[in-house]
Amino acid sequence: MATRLQVTQTKSTIGGTAGQRNSMRSLGLKRIGDTVVQQDRPEIRGMINVVSHLVTVKEVD
Repeated sequence: MATRLQVTQTKSTIGGTAGQRNSMRSLGLKRIGDTVVQQDRPEIRGMINVVSHLVTVKEVD
């Protein structure tokens, strides 16, 4: 089974760039405290890399 990533928003996107806000929305995060589980794919890793200062990430099996 593929590895999955649990992504939790820990900080606000206020003051961030449009690209950061778009990445957060594409990940499915709308507000602080939201948590989503995503497949571990290069596209998802790229979006997480853009907003790494706003989220925490855990690997989930």
